[in-house]
Amino acid sequence: MDISKNFLFGEHYLTAGIALAICRGEVQGEISGEARKNIRANRQIVENIVEQGEAVYGINTGFGPLCTTKISKAETKILQTNILKSHSVGVGEPIASEIAKLMLILKVHSLSKGHSGIAETTLDRILWHITNDAIPVVPSQGSVGASGDLAPLSHLFLPLIGLGKVNYKGETITTEEFFNKTGLGTLELGPKEGLALINGTQFIAAHAVKVVDKLQSCLNQADIIGAMMIEGLQGSIKPFYDELHALRPFKGNVHVASRVKSLLKGSEIMEDHVDCERVQDPYSLRCIPQVHGASRNAWLHLKELLEIELNSVTDNPIIINEELTISGGSFHGQPLAMALDYACLAASEIGNISDRRIYLALEGNSPGVPKLLMEDTGINSGYMILQYTTAALASENKGLCFPSSADSIPTSLGQEDHVSMGSIGGRKALQVIENVEKILAIELLTASQAFEFRKPLKSGILLDMVHQKVRSKVSFADKDRVFSDDIELGLQMIKQGTILQVISETLAKEELSLSTPFSHEFEVY
Repeated sequence: MDISKNFLFGEHYLTAGIALAICRGEVQGEISGEARKNIRANRQIVENIVEQGEAVYGINTGFGPLCTTKISKAETKILQTNILKSHSVGVGEPIASEIAKLMLILKVHSLSKGHSGIAETTLDRILWHITNDAIPVVPSQGSVGASGDLAPLSHLFLPLIGLGKVNYKGETITTEEFFNKTGLGTLELGPKEGLALINGTQFIAAHAVKVVDKLQSCLNQADIIGAMMIEGLQGSIKPFYDELHALRPFKGNVHVASRVKSLLKGSEIMEDHVDCERVQDPYSLRCIPQVHGASRNAWLHLKELLEIELNSVTDNPIIINEELTISGGSFHGQPLAMALDYACLAASEIGNISDRRIYLALEGNSPGVPKLLMEDTGINSGYMILQYTTAALASENKGLCFPSSADSIPTSLGQEDHVSMGSIGGRKALQVIENVEKILAIELLTASQAFEFRKPLKSGILLDMVHQKVRSKVSFADKDRVFSDDIELGLQMIKQGTILQVISETLAKEELSLSTPFSHEFEVY
């Protein structure tokens, strides 16, 4: 699908990349005519169930352990408002507005499939919030990742009934103030609507979208920075040969090896030691394809599962047709919970091996590169203490790698006796990735420092341009200074994808390519 055009909720295929493009205003999302037709028909089925009085969970019964409590026709609307109020029990700092907006986008797409009994008017109000960037405030803690992300989704939709808070035009205001500014008013939710809104995996999935996006950026940058470190320490290019990886062709390994080999192409630094006496490099250099590649495979696994989730119906009960309504477990977050824990570990390992390369650069065992990456040490500590920071970050990440999905605590008086904790896994994975960004920023500075000691030899054009860009932000260090300032500049480059942009622009200018047999699989669409 060409995402330069409007995205049709309920009809088009949603990916992490498209969800982010809608979130950032690069693509307009709207509900297709065909989807609206299905939504109206499904809504009518719910109305018919209420009229007929047959007990159907969540439409005319209580929730959770109260599923056997029949609700009268007159009380079904009150029930839907009450569920948003009673389930709004989130605590902790609010999630980022971008993640809350992603939750709205993912929810609209799921509800627009026409199996949730939602009303068009409710979906149109949610679309208004997305289009006008009026994003509800959602606490970060309180979901156990099964029965849907009940607490965060309840907070997400409180503004529909006049409650909660909204981030709007740069300020956080009450919904009452928001209504005064916009002229909007309270919606009256019909039967099942409250349950349809708060049942689902959109909190977990929104975090997974961010994990897929940010982890991909880290993986791409780790390959480039690792290649720079190979040059700075004059490592061997042979561990990246196609012939080696054809004998153990994991997709991630092949992809990384091919990328690094292309990045090193045309390097005078690599040619200078082609006949050196060193037999093999330490693992942090030699095994970049295996370690980075394994993390690539984990990223790909999450991406593939996430795309299924993004295009699924995850609330409960599901309205199939006039004759069939199913109370099932599609709200259970386990499919993404386990994959997020895998991705969390994958991210941590990128930071772990990056720290090892930084330490390797400080040892002074590579000819021409001084200990601690500075000539005049003693009075100067050089880059010694930067590695303390990466060691601390890598250790913190290891502590965060305990899988959230390994735990389950029964809730809802035992009705919900197994839960996924995927909401915790999603938040934790992002925390680990943010630490990895800091580690990579320090490795970028360290590799650039090592590069200087290879002059007048030059790298290939790609890494040479990256080095020039780093030096335009952070100068060579010949004596101690406040390195936290350098780290902050490096971190800005990592977060903004500066070196990725340099590589992209240089490839286009020089008509070069970093494509591999699996490049298309390691992209976000």
